[in-house]
Amino acid sequence: MSCRSQLLRALRGSASSPGGRRTVSLRTNILERSLAHSKTPTRCIATTAPRLISQTRAQQSKLTSETYPQLERDARFAQVTPEHVARFREILGDNPSAIIDGITGGGAGVDAADFETYNEDWMHKYKGQSKLVLRPGTTDEVSGILKYCNEQHLAVVPQGGNTGLVGGSIPVFDEIVISMARMNEIRSFDEVSGSLVIDAGCVLETVDSYLAQKGYIFPLDLGAKGSCHVGGNVATNAGGLRLLRYGSLHGTVLGVEAVLPNGTVINDLCTLRKNNTGYDVKQLFIGAEGTLGIITKIAIQCPQRSPAVNVAVFGIESYDKAQLAFREAKKQLSEILSAFELMDGRSQRIVSEVKGQEHPLEGEYPFYCLIETSGSNGEHDYAKLETFLEDVMTREVIADGVVAQDETQLRNLWGWREGITECLGHWGGTYKYDISIPLDEMYTIVEDTKARLIDLGLLGDTCDHPVVDVLGYGHMGDSNLHLNIPVRRYDPAVEKALEPWVYEWIQKRSGSISAEHGLGIAKKKFIGYSRDDTTIGLMKQIKNLFDPVSLLPSPRPPFKLG
Repeated sequence: MSCRSQLLRALRGSASSPGGRRTVSLRTNILERSLAHSKTPTRCIATTAPRLISQTRAQQSKLTSETYPQLERDARFAQVTPEHVARFREILGDNPSAIIDGITGGGAGVDAADFETYNEDWMHKYKGQSKLVLRPGTTDEVSGILKYCNEQHLAVVPQGGNTGLVGGSIPVFDEIVISMARMNEIRSFDEVSGSLVIDAGCVLETVDSYLAQKGYIFPLDLGAKGSCHVGGNVATNAGGLRLLRYGSLHGTVLGVEAVLPNGTVINDLCTLRKNNTGYDVKQLFIGAEGTLGIITKIAIQCPQRSPAVNVAVFGIESYDKAQLAFREAKKQLSEILSAFELMDGRSQRIVSEVKGQEHPLEGEYPFYCLIETSGSNGEHDYAKLETFLEDVMTREVIADGVVAQDETQLRNLWGWREGITECLGHWGGTYKYDISIPLDEMYTIVEDTKARLIDLGLLGDTCDHPVVDVLGYGHMGDSNLHLNIPVRRYDPAVEKALEPWVYEWIQKRSGSISAEHGLGIAKKKFIGYSRDDTTIGLMKQIKNLFDPVSLLPSPRPPFKLG
């Protein structure tokens, strides 16, 4: 009996699971074996600690200023002195956790290890030299810090959970790190309207768990949800796994409180969905990467949590069929479709190898798709899912599939998507490109990149070759691909082969060089591949208006100011 007929017969004979949600698994025995060996029982995957990269490798990381010698410290900014530290202590009060001081030696037991978390990204690609970390607990303290830094010309870098991928939250030289970790309170929640007000330092997973108790859901979900801060999510306009259903943060954020570089507090913390009084100033801070001001509070619209959720993973024989499956999912599942994720076969093999787990599907496929449906009526949703599955399997759009039967299996299936980023660090590092490309050509860049690196002799199975492989995965519902090149070591020859070639490839197809990760330090000089001179000129004017000293993040705004 074929796999397709097994699934169809199982679907038609399925019973209700505990809690009223009817689900079925094509290969239950395979999935249960995978679950038995699972080391990731929850969807909280990311941490601020290095992921699967040894501390020895972390200690060998080169300084960003050494990797990119063309970056020069801006002489306009002063060196931090003991007098500056004394003033910061006055602003922050007597709380010993509010400052990590490597300048005066005033912090008992402070050593280089205390700064590693703040000076280095989790991929160990970017490494700064900061000797002072300030951890304010209130908006007034943030205001006092920025006002003083602006007056004294002291460069700063705002930092959230430090889960970014483009080096935007990492100092390059001796900038002062302003960590938002202590500003982590949930301020208010309206259980009728769904409007939530929180501090910028709240961890995404913590907020979502709080909302779950109220029957609501946060409109953003990321693999790094266990570590990332909501303020950082808003500052980078993170997209994530729920954008297909709930849209971007530009649409769900109701208001922000932010502190400008001169210490002025902008209170645009509206909790209403409609406020058509002049310019929508909050939008400037969403996606600005902290270059215009530091977000301190966020008001956001949260939808009801769906009681009926189904997750399925399919094996697909070609990218063309993956596109067809997505088109049919949108048409047939419509309002209950909440996620449609694409993963190539190489990404799934890497997760299987690194975690030592068997994939839920037998055999290997060039592509895998994960779909999630969520709605309010389990019977209605399952009927739509059943119709969709019967159609795409009868027409051989998908080759095989598995549907989660309970919450544990649901999390396990998501783990095969969310675990990719973590596992890619196994060999030593990863060159990552977060890009938007029209769907019909979205995966072509993976194939073209691999061919280019093979032709240049950079990709191979031995340690003589820096590149391990080239793979792609991402949010098919948003035309957002994560092009990943796992490497045994970061190598200038690889970077030269990739940049600006990748960005030129994207520009020819009218794509975006940054779909959701931002520009940071990695892409600041390539902004011209996605924005024209007129738009960049307007950005410069806005930056100069809000931050004429170029304090945030300084001395390296995402684009050079003329």
